[in-house]
This record gives sequence, C-alpha cells and structure tokens, in this order.
Amino acid sequence: MFGRKKDEAAPIVEEEVPRAGKGRPTPKRKDAEAANKRPLVPTDRGAARKVQREKMNAQRARMNEAMITGKEEDLPLQHRGPVRRYVRDYVDARFSLGELFLPLSGAIVVILLISTFNASWAAIGITAIFALYLIVAVALVDALICAFRVRRKLREKFGEERAKRTIMYTVMRAFQLRRTRLPKPQVKRGEYPR
Repeated sequence: MFGRKKDEAAPIVEEEVPRAGKGRPTPKRKDAEAANKRPLVPTDRGAARKVQREKMNAQRARMNEAMITGKEEDLPLQHRGPVRRYVRDYVDARFSLGELFLPLSGAIVVILLISTFNASWAAIGITAIFALYLIVAVALVDALICAFRVRRKLREKFGEERAKRTIMYTVMRAFQLRRTRLPKPQVKRGEYPR
C-alpha cells in the first residue's frame, strides 16, 4: 500500500564529471600585477590638465548661464530645487529695505570721510553713524519678517521638513541689490509665487 510498485524503473541520472581547473592557466603573479598597474598621474600631464581645464570651463559656463536664465539642472546645489526657487521668487517680487543698505552705507562712508577732514561736519558724521545702525536694524527686521512669512508659506505648500533652513537664504537675498542678485530674478515686482 505505501510502497513502490515493482514494475516502475528508477530514472537513470547521469552525473556530470567535474572539470578539473578553470580552462586556462593561472597567470604568474608579476603578470597579474603588471596588468592591474595604472599610473596615478597620467604620463602626459599637459594633455590631461588641458582636458580637465576644458571640462571645468564648460561646466562653469553652463553654471553661469543657468545663474542668468534660471535653468534648474545647471544651477549650483545651494540654489537648486522648488523650495529655493519659491524663496527667490518671493523675495524678488517684493521690495526689501535691505536693498537700500549698500547704497546708503556707501553714502554714509563718504559723509564720515568728509567729517574726519572737516571739523564743521563732525556732528553730521556722528549722526551718520547712528543712521547707519538704524538702517541696519530696520533692514534686518524687514528681512526677518520676510523670511518668516516665506517659511510659513513654504510649510503650507511643501511641508514642514522642506521648509527648514530657508531663513538665512531669504535674509541674504533680501540684502542684495535686485540687479546684482544671482541667480537673476525671474519674476517682476508684485508677481508673488503661488
């Protein structure tokens, strides 16, 4: 009942005879080492340096073009991504008091130089120093308000995790003159991103 039927023959299995070796001779140690040797420095350094320089120049040219056109793939890493683009577009769409900081501080430096050589301008020089501190404080407060607004909007649009580390990026962009900002502004004033 549980046994095999006697008339069935067991299948014949041919066992393969294992082959000896790998089919080729083992190379000598010095031949194997010689095949693996490559120079750390190319033999023709001038040509290698020229190729490397051309490659770097092409990459730099693509990056500079992207800084002007806003092409996302070729931008430097610190400017890539939809979050950074949103921050740039928001800051570029509004007028920031930080944009006035550089021209006004240049004017104040000129006033201070004049006041050091002209005694009658001494009171104006001291007033200019206090005005410079006031301009810095007001522009910084304006930039921080902008940064926190942008961060709140980023949280709504992209989520909490992607909204991190944007405050300094926003503040630094708000303190640059609009004409000198890189990547170049891609929106006009008043065209806030959605």
